[in-house]
Amino acid sequence: MKTTYRECVRQALREALLRDPRVFLMGEDVGRYGGCYACSKGLHDELGPERVRDTPLSESAFVGAGIGAALGGMRPIVEIMTCNFSLLALDQILNNAATLRHMSGGQFEVPVVIRMATGAGRQLAAQHSHSLEGWYAHIPGLRVVAPGTLADARGMLPTALADPDPVLIFENALLYNLEGELPEGAGAVDIDHACVRRPGSDVSLVTYGGSLPKTLAAAEVLAAEGISAEVLDLRVLRPLDGAAILATVDKTKRLVVVDEGWRSVSLAAEVVARVAEEGFFSLDAPPVRVCSEEVPIPYPKHLEDAALPQVPKIVRAVRQVLHG
Repeated sequence: MKTTYRECVRQALREALLRDPRVFLMGEDVGRYGGCYACSKGLHDELGPERVRDTPLSESAFVGAGIGAALGGMRPIVEIMTCNFSLLALDQILNNAATLRHMSGGQFEVPVVIRMATGAGRQLAAQHSHSLEGWYAHIPGLRVVAPGTLADARGMLPTALADPDPVLIFENALLYNLEGELPEGAGAVDIDHACVRRPGSDVSLVTYGGSLPKTLAAAEVLAAEGISAEVLDLRVLRPLDGAAILATVDKTKRLVVVDEGWRSVSLAAEVVARVAEEGFFSLDAPPVRVCSEEVPIPYPKHLEDAALPQVPKIVRAVRQVLHG
């Protein structure tokens, strides 16, 4: 079935709302407007304002309300328009959602799902082009996922709603228009494991989310040069699937990590550190990271493109790993 990433998200939301009366969607413009990215288009008219709730422009307030509803037995889906706005709710996410199970000695669960758009590439300048997944992956008590395919966009939400702990879903905004085939009957997917999206033997390309299509495109370019690149989609950023990372490095002996976050103290750094600690003797060359440049994301298109991981950058990094 031909569809889009956006439609997969919308269908996942609709089916979750229809399946379980405890589920409701809340956020800025998710109701009558249909969502900033049209992911909830039509759901307000179909299901009503009790199930699809427009909120005031206060991330701290409505994320806190979602946490409270989860504590009360509901299954809220909280949408934050873009991940930079999530910083206005960081106190609620870090000091409440992530900690209440621990601080209550296991007496309380916080089954809230928080969705947000992430990533750059749309000329929205420095304040709306963040990739902060790595920040949240640093926090114990959260599960952090990044669907990079249609199947994951469709299937991660129902699994997240069944989790007794808070789950953050980062949807790269450039993927919403991604088109492809979704198998009939596609449903829930696991949110525990990474996935090899392309097998290979010469080098491992480890990535996630919005960088996955670029990394797969780079693998195609490399294949034309006779280089076999394995592409591992992390999918789940906390907890990381360390076994999958070590397995692909053990297979190819070389590692390139592609991460739209900034290079310093990045998720890519964590992947490389784990390989250095647990798989050092599998490596035939030093790992390389392809990340965003260490600058606020520029507005001009040519500078924005230059600041982000791109296919030519990934290809050059692979050549460096292979040939020095």
